[in-house]
Amino acid sequence: MRRAGTLLAAIALAAAASVALALVSQHLWDMQPCAWCVLQRLIFVLIALLALLGVVVRVALVRRAASALVALLSLAGVGAALWQNQVAAKSDSCNLTLADRIVSGAQLDARLPEIFQPRASCADAAVQLLGVPYELWSLALYLLVLFASLAAFGAAKR
Repeated sequence: MRRAGTLLAAIALAAAASVALALVSQHLWDMQPCAWCVLQRLIFVLIALLALLGVVVRVALVRRAASALVALLSLAGVGAALWQNQVAAKSDSCNLTLADRIVSGAQLDARLPEIFQPRASCADAAVQLLGVPYELWSLALYLLVLFASLAAFGAAKR
């Protein structure tokens, strides 16, 4: 059960660090996010919160549930990152896409604009970090989180 807590803590830290890096990229390096970028931030925030819940509540059932939900969110993140890379990055507009509707529907862009407001078109937001598209870095982290959450699920025995 301790291993599950350690894995969930690592997941929470990695997810929070990814959002922090995205905010540094936006506010210091002027890499403005599109709706798909913002949706991925939201998914990472939810992953961090659920993983943290699994760390704090030391009950096997809660840790298993948190791990399972983190795994599902990771799969959603994989889908968002792939969609951004294969479709959205080649599109001039993200308006009225699924990502735009989720972010605006939750009113996160109005409530926390410095974090969740899309400020670029999908094509303009197609940037690279060390020669790799940003969304592929995100995809890699989602996959790592997925595998870690599955390991945490297995480690959180009753």
